[in-house]
Amino acid sequence: MGERQALVLGATGGIGGATARRLLDGGWRVRALTRGAGEGIDPRCEIVRGDARDADAVVAAAAGAEAILHAVNPPGYRDWAGQVLPMLDATLAAARATGARVVLPGTVYNYGPDAFPLIDEDAPQRPVTRKGAIRVELERRLAALAASGAAPVLIVRAGDFFGPGAANNWFAQGLVTPGARPRVVRQPGRRGVGHQWAYLPDVAETIARLLDRPALPAFARFHLDGQWDEDGRRMVEAIVRALGDPTVPIRRLAWWQLRLAALVATTPRELMEMRYLWRRPVRLGNARLVAELGAEPHTPLDAAVRATLASLGCLVPAAPARAPGEAAPALA
Repeated sequence: MGERQALVLGATGGIGGATARRLLDGGWRVRALTRGAGEGIDPRCEIVRGDARDADAVVAAAAGAEAILHAVNPPGYRDWAGQVLPMLDATLAAARATGARVVLPGTVYNYGPDAFPLIDEDAPQRPVTRKGAIRVELERRLAALAASGAAPVLIVRAGDFFGPGAANNWFAQGLVTPGARPRVVRQPGRRGVGHQWAYLPDVAETIARLLDRPALPAFARFHLDGQWDEDGRRMVEAIVRALGDPTVPIRRLAWWQLRLAALVATTPRELMEMRYLWRRPVRLGNARLVAELGAEPHTPLDAAVRATLASLGCLVPAAPARAPGEAAPALA
């Protein structure tokens, strides 16, 4: 049997980078399509220059691949409606040309309140947001691809991502501020409202193990349980433990400030659209995944949080307190 090959679209992002690393560790040959020079991509990857919206470029990069990880999104949520589906159409063209299985990291955006609180893979997809409607259309096109027999599909759906190498998420944009030791940890939801998180290396491990399964259906869909924060405090309290300072306060996220920022900035506007996911418990059920794999890959929360904070530059030592009247140290 020859070397297994995969094409990763979005290798500079959190889930794309984590999955590329896991596949490389598992002996796969991984090709990464990028518009840049490959900064931040695992050096073991074969770098191919190109645009994920260019079908010809994606088809060429996918030559010989048995899997195409579609983990690419518009940076900073810019022009989401105008870019997400053209990117997918390029991936679909590559899958038809090669027969490679398309792997999509899925989200809970597809679902509306009628599917809450516990969601399985067959729950109705009736979203209440613009991004949710686009994600439903994206998955509809993938289902049509699989039904046509041209190429199989694997959708692995999880909660909010966090982990090393990922900054465009709620953990890094809502709970803490990257690049410095947090003086406060912010809690987006109310106490008692559960929330679902997914540690990127665990999601990547799940994808890799599923790709090893010999008899996946042509249109395979699995949900991860990930890190379930049953009372809305488990994650923020884990951050405080990782900081090693129980005096770091946990405060409610100031949604009114985010609402004001949304008037002039794209990222806060997109975050505001997802507020409904913090107002009531939303949990993906993983029974199908457990039946397939026997167990879901799971890193202990404290270890996952510490690795995430370290990658964000949030574990720098706190400055020592000065005694009353003590002068600040002189600069060299």
